Amino acid sequence: MADRPEKHPASDHAGHRQRLRDRFLGSGAGALADYELLEMALFRSIKRGDTKPMAKALIKRFGSISAVVSADPDRIREIDGIGDMAIADLKLIKALAERIGREAVMDNPVLSSWPALVDYCRTAMADESREQFRILFLDKKNALIADEVQQRGTVDHTPVYPREVVKRALELSATAIILVHNHPSGDPAPSSADIAMTRKIIEAAGHLGIVVHDHIIVGRGGHASFRTLGLIG
Repeated sequence: MADRPEKHPASDHAGHRQRLRDRFLGSGAGALADYELLEMALFRSIKRGDTKPMAKALIKRFGSISAVVSADPDRIREIDGIGDMAIADLKLIKALAERIGREAVMDNPVLSSWPALVDYCRTAMADESREQFRILFLDKKNALIADEVQQRGTVDHTPVYPREVVKRALELSATAIILVHNHPSGDPAPSSADIAMTRKIIEAAGHLGIVVHDHIIVGRGGHASFRTLGLIG
């Protein structure tokens, strides 16, 4: 019996990569599992070798694609085979998703595109490992002037200073703001501290004619709106 040709690992990986690309291009992202999409995302930065174990390890460690691209680089680096180039590509995915979401918000008055706004906030913040306090500054037509992260805190607290919030709104000539922050615990329910802080900002802003339309809290478990909950009149 003639000897079978010896398989070369590099050619096996190249064939797998091409088959994955063909499935993606032929049937769309819905035909691929989450780890397979991550495999493809790693192709550019990891030129040779099997990216499937890395992708599966990332999903196992962090739980979802969103959590992977939002994770701290030092934690991502703990996955065998993942280096700085791969981390840069993963962070690029997050940046692109945020930009796409922001464009959907900026194209329309914010209050008339509320689902897009919530989707954008969740994409940007829901899987962050530390609290962030973000402010959306609006003009008199409720169009977005600026979107800024004002503070970054710990896993369960972000220091917020009402005077600084109002000062920045005045600098941007904003007539209204929307407050946004995340709960890394995953539960978006507002705490008593969240409610007290929001009331202080509403009072400080109100003295200068600046309206606080809402305070949105996002987490992996969903989102909470102060206005919907009756915490903002």
